[in-house]
Amino acid sequence: MSLDILFIHPNASKKIYQELSKDHSAYEPPIWAGMLANHCRSKNFKTAILDCEVNKLDYEKSAKEINNFKPKIACFVVYGQQPSASSQNMEGATKTSIELKKLNNEIKTLFVGGHVAALPKETLLKEHSIDFVALNEGVYSISNLLSADNLNEESYLKKIKGIGFRNNENQIILNEPEAVVPKKLLEDDLPGIAWDLLPKLSEYRTAGWHSWSNNSDKQPFAALYTSLGCPYKCSFCMINIINRTNNDENISSQNSNIFRWWSPEFIIKQFDYIAKQGVKNVKIADELFVLNPNHFMKICDLLIERNYGFNIWAYSRIDTCKPQYLEKLKKAGVNWLGLGIENPDTVLRKEVHKDSYKEVKIIDVINGIRDSGINVAANYIFGLPEDSEKSLKFTYDFAQETNTEMVNFYSAMAYPGSPLFLEARKNGIELPSTYSGYSQHSYDTLNLSTTKLSAGQILKFRDEAWMKYHTNEKYLNLIKEKFGQKAVDNIKSTTKIKLKRKLLGD
Repeated sequence: MSLDILFIHPNASKKIYQELSKDHSAYEPPIWAGMLANHCRSKNFKTAILDCEVNKLDYEKSAKEINNFKPKIACFVVYGQQPSASSQNMEGATKTSIELKKLNNEIKTLFVGGHVAALPKETLLKEHSIDFVALNEGVYSISNLLSADNLNEESYLKKIKGIGFRNNENQIILNEPEAVVPKKLLEDDLPGIAWDLLPKLSEYRTAGWHSWSNNSDKQPFAALYTSLGCPYKCSFCMINIINRTNNDENISSQNSNIFRWWSPEFIIKQFDYIAKQGVKNVKIADELFVLNPNHFMKICDLLIERNYGFNIWAYSRIDTCKPQYLEKLKKAGVNWLGLGIENPDTVLRKEVHKDSYKEVKIIDVINGIRDSGINVAANYIFGLPEDSEKSLKFTYDFAQETNTEMVNFYSAMAYPGSPLFLEARKNGIELPSTYSGYSQHSYDTLNLSTTKLSAGQILKFRDEAWMKYHTNEKYLNLIKEKFGQKAVDNIKSTTKIKLKRKLLGD
């Protein structure tokens, strides 16, 4: 059987996460690969998925596996465990496509994801192993490309909206934009995840902290979307760049903030499937699940009816998480809510366009969530544009005082597709020269500097803050009391790993 398209989830976990990759980083089902595969299958194309990460394939082995499939198109789906991870995952995708071209130059390579949507021309100029890029989420572009009789025929390729490629004279061609799937057609054109084409869900593992509320069992694990995109315009976020329908180089995620969702009745079928596979750990990967009560509260009702005993992690904003929602969220199995606090200082929040919740008392919201029995995963960013040494300390002190069950400490990064990226380029601020440089955990990570602090000062503060928080007795006592000794042991094993940083002279 000849294969029309193989969707590939690349692997560069060791480069991206260093020693954390062995036991601590999550292996998440590649949701977009699963959705694109199901779309193509619904159009009667012969489709398969290769998950190089969960199968622990290096670049050469990944290329050999792809070549064994002999697909017409090898489509590298370059997303990651969080939306902003697309750029760092280009590391594994490009290295694998280079190896593939050495083995078989006849297989056409197509890249889809946030990084190539943000920088399509630049990517094609830099990466000669890439034949095509999708200029947005790529749903219609991919199936239209598969309809081509000859993928070398320039006159035909120019008619396919939403792709970029090189012509016979080696010039970069960016075709006119293609539409993203409208909300009314989501269930027809993105009909769920092709779970049967993925490895068994028992092969996937969630993050350690998420597993604490499931007896510290990390596997099996499933992740899914109930909605796509986000209606907000935070300057550090690039999630909406895959919704772009304008090829202008100055377009960012801020100009493409489209929010779409599947009906609860459709989504519950996905939950039904993963429940039958014995899954308890579930990540609702929506950028913002707790937003539209007509959507997420109905999903909660359907989950409560079924009583699957899920251990769910989902995301909310501080200002969308109303007290009246919490009891139902908890009953539905939501044990963790990820909150984008970013910075507790009102002035700095305004700088990153989170000013819409400046009147909300963050501590009151956190306390309300925890009082309902839901754990808080708080996200903070060090090194936002107006940050100083004093404000970094203020953010850390706030995090330590609130002592939430989990924290993520990030260094501000100008991800391609974000307004911060355009601003950094305009102002001549140094940006990563490698894809792995966009990883928060890599050796060559390069976060943003500010007018008051160097990138190295910020990174040093971030790494020390992470270690200080996770070795604090007050925190460890909270974890032991709520989740037991296994959770504490998990934290202690993580704190034994010191990330090496080029920026700090390692």
